Amino acid sequence: MKILALDTTGEFGSIALEQDGALIAEAHLHSPDGFAHLIFNEIDRLLARADWKIADIDCFAAASGPGSFTGVRVGMTAVKGLAEALGKPVAAVSKLRALAQFGSAERRVVMIDARRGEIYAAVYNSTLCAIVPDAITKLPAWLHSLDAGDYEFITLAGDGIEGALAGTAFTEMKHTSAPRSIASAVAFCAHLDALDGNLVSPLVADANYVRRSDAELLWKDR
Repeated sequence: MKILALDTTGEFGSIALEQDGALIAEAHLHSPDGFAHLIFNEIDRLLARADWKIADIDCFAAASGPGSFTGVRVGMTAVKGLAEALGKPVAAVSKLRALAQFGSAERRVVMIDARRGEIYAAVYNSTLCAIVPDAITKLPAWLHSLDAGDYEFITLAGDGIEGALAGTAFTEMKHTSAPRSIASAVAFCAHLDALDGNLVSPLVADANYVRRSDAELLWKDR
């Protein structure tokens, strides 16, 4: 199976091509202004590098969030549009799950800075199944909620919370800093979903914002 995967959920993005669980090519992107204006050109460029055609793709995958609301929409809209046009399935992959792929322990705590003093967090196992589902919370409350035992903590490089465990009961536990480019991990998760029969139609693939947008919060408060 050939998979094209995107991550446009933050300032640093990426595109990956994978075949049967093996990474074929990956492009690392940096666009503080977002990816809407360049994503399709970059897809074409990467396909040409691998000597693939868009019609060769069997599954389109995207990091479905959490992350920038605009960035999540760009990635999801791109893969859903391509998949619908070509009659192919979609994998909408949690960014936290993709980050868990960079770990090696049985239980992996994944944390991303959510701003406003909060974090996005979840616990995944070695098969990348959620033990504790994606949530938004305060760091002290999250650490307090974890059961006793050994964990590997995974954060995103440059996210600003690499030192979050300092002075806590988890200080001595393994900490892994995942790379900013995670499209290859998104592709790997999509590969697992394909093996498990969990790919979906582009019509039902949905984003995983975790936190509601400011517009929704303001509307509720009116």
